[in-house]
Amino acid sequence: MRTALVIGTGLIGTSIALTLAERGVAVYLADADPGQARTAAGLGAGIAEEPPGPVDLVVVAVPPAHVAATLADAMRHGRAHAYLDVASVKGGPRRELADLGLDLSGYLGSHPMSGREQSGPLAATADLFEGRPWVLTPTPETDTEVLNLALELVSLCRGVPVVMDADAHDRAVALVSHMPHLVSGLVAARLEHAEDSAVRLCGQGIRDVTRIAASDPRMWIDILSANPGPVADLLGALAEDLEATVAALRALESGDSEKRREGAEGVERILRRGNAGQIRVPGKHGTAPRAYETVAVLISDQPGELARIFADAGRVGVNIEDVRIEHATGQQAGLVQLMVEPAAVGPLRVGLAERGWSLRA
Repeated sequence: MRTALVIGTGLIGTSIALTLAERGVAVYLADADPGQARTAAGLGAGIAEEPPGPVDLVVVAVPPAHVAATLADAMRHGRAHAYLDVASVKGGPRRELADLGLDLSGYLGSHPMSGREQSGPLAATADLFEGRPWVLTPTPETDTEVLNLALELVSLCRGVPVVMDADAHDRAVALVSHMPHLVSGLVAARLEHAEDSAVRLCGQGIRDVTRIAASDPRMWIDILSANPGPVADLLGALAEDLEATVAALRALESGDSEKRREGAEGVERILRRGNAGQIRVPGKHGTAPRAYETVAVLISDQPGELARIFADAGRVGVNIEDVRIEHATGQQAGLVQLMVEPAAVGPLRVGLAERGWSLRA
């Protein structure tokens, strides 16, 4: 790939453009908002100009509702040898293009499974897709050269290609992305009018659950409008579980010991189902989840503290598999939870203690 045109310079489009530009591809940028394209260009993502002729690949990175129209315009004007979109839904845009009577041999739908709570070009990074699944949805009519260019794009962005049927993809993202976002928003909405005294008690658990609720609602309206059926089906099933859980909790309030026992069993069932689902979430680098143990260390909220603790772990010869930080309410301190292999717990605790770190049980 020598040339590319990225249409849509938000978070995803600009991140792709930054990556391609870093790897020597001549990238041209276009956006309905010319100022946003110029911002992306100023970040080094390419040039906000029309390409002098057809490029190797057009990447359409606009909201799902505008994907088909944008692709159709580009294809009718012969702007590239191959066309690809990165929208979070795949079945709808392909059907819209087919209804317009376009030749779809030069088109391939894709979806990089990566993002951030922030949006726009200023949130873009060249490493956004590194190690992340990137779904490709070819059909029997997809030209081999188009598929090869899509695979080259994923490779340049250091993503991991995953081939899926378009409608299967839409059902999958409803489960692992779209429904969780709405549920996160519903939980966060409980905090809107909560007492300040309650909100001050927020810990890492509520931060984990509500993190993605900070995303731009306008962007998510576009996404959910393109995939409402599968999301509604999942929320309907979730509503049934919620009703059963509410009934079980009410039973725990009963003065009848038999009802309390049934209530406890009902709550336990949903919690155990949660356990069974959670262990299926892929672990590090997409591999099967592994059981790590935690070494908790108290650190002050000062510049360089995290770097110092990681460096000390490295000197001990221990690899940190994952890390979480729980900030202490009202204090300039936090608890860093270092996840490591079980065999590394002893050496890490000894090594950090020798270097003056305050460990927690």
